[in-house]
Amino acid sequence: MQVSLINIGTSRGIRIPATVLKSFDNLSSFDLKVEDKKIVLNIIENPRQGWETKFKNASNELLIDDNLDSEEWDVL
Repeated sequence: MQVSLINIGTSRGIRIPATVLKSFDNLSSFDLKVEDKKIVLNIIENPRQGWETKFKNASNELLIDDNLDSEEWDVL
């Protein structure tokens, strides 16, 4: 299937025909890669997959010192 680039604001894009989109269930997110001068789209079926494990393994360290006063926040 041949498609052309179209202007979308200050960007460029392609139109994906409705017949192609209908072949996917629950289409929401893609992983886009460029491989050997080809654009490859892979469907992300569950974009939050693995979050639970990552949160369980996350450190409970504070990223910002909670003893900062309001004047010090402006520096951050």
